[in-house]
Amino acid sequence: MTAGEDIAIRRKRLRYRAWHRGTKEMDLILGPFADANVDGFGPDELDRLETLMNEEDPPLLKWVMRQEEPPAHVDAEFLAMVIADHQARIER
Repeated sequence: MTAGEDIAIRRKRLRYRAWHRGTKEMDLILGPFADANVDGFGPDELDRLETLMNEEDPPLLKWVMRQEEPPAHVDAEFLAMVIADHQARIER
């Protein structure tokens, strides 16, 4: 398997995980985000997405909806990308 195949499989796996979170609300936030962005992400961005997706759905939803501030360990810059993507989709 080549590096290109590895990253293609990783992108496919992350896209699947984004759409199958366990809560429909997070599926509808992370699924479209992954569909729109994963193919353009390199390994570093995929790492950032994977780290964010390792968070539990209830707090992650509160952070995306800006009901709570995320803890310091959360990649705020990457989370802001997810929030901006979600906001743009609901404003359409």
